[in-house]
Amino acid sequence: MELRHLRAFEVLAEERHFGRAAARLHLAQPALSQQVRQLERELGVALFARTTRRVDLTEAGRRFAAHARTVLGDVDRASSEMALLASGAAGRAAIGFIGTATYDVLPRVAREVRASLPDLELDLRGELLSPQLLTGLRDRAFDVALVRPDPLNSADLNVRTLRSERLVAVLPTGHPLARRRRIPLAALAGEAFVMHPSGTRSSVHERVRAACEAAGFSPDPVIEVSETATLVVFVAAGLGVALVPEPVRSLGLAGVSYVAVDDAPTIDLALATRLGDDSPAVARVGEIVAACV
Repeated sequence: MELRHLRAFEVLAEERHFGRAAARLHLAQPALSQQVRQLERELGVALFARTTRRVDLTEAGRRFAAHARTVLGDVDRASSEMALLASGAAGRAAIGFIGTATYDVLPRVAREVRASLPDLELDLRGELLSPQLLTGLRDRAFDVALVRPDPLNSADLNVRTLRSERLVAVLPTGHPLARRRRIPLAALAGEAFVMHPSGTRSSVHERVRAACEAAGFSPDPVIEVSETATLVVFVAAGLGVALVPEPVRSLGLAGVSYVAVDDAPTIDLALATRLGDDSPAVARVGEIVAACV
């Protein structure tokens, strides 16, 4: 059974006139008649009762019309869905965000994807560390990730730096330096530090430690936490001070002050995807994420 025969039957059933149906289908009238006869032979029933003046559906034709509408509707929906998939407007995309990007980038991405790609199934996860995100990309738990690009091994991924973020000091509001507009990093020598995890679990830890050592001291003691929001809460609780990328200011937690640091180092934020990923949806989402940074 050919789709063109079903479409010919559907239009003729609506028009009840061979001339008008042929015009709608952009067919010659004999060609339309031939297609209908072929369908009737295949089904073994007459679908139309023909007279010189009009064309009516038989009982079999009325019953078959419901089936034809269902099949053609399914085909049209499938075609539309495939067109959306091909254009990247439908499908699924999972995006992971490091802690700082969770606060200022994730909300913008969610709004823009919903507005631009309403048929896309979107999975968003924030407050993750770069090693988790890169592992997730390789394991296909994520399709797009905002990460710290160094010093991680990402030769098997597409990694594009989007911006550099300056580190700022986070101090409890009651700290003697909390009202200063700027401080030298050396002013925090002797303070307890709250930091992201050491080793391969975070790329920020070593950057903060290196900045402190360049300022002439080594952070000690150190409290390690994974989530940036928890880190800031620990500072608010008076458990120490911290250095964080400037976008953390948008977290807006009470009890802390953000203070600029003289000659503060920067840390990059990058967009990572899998090499060879040919999903149009992932490509479109990646561009939206990049535009939101």
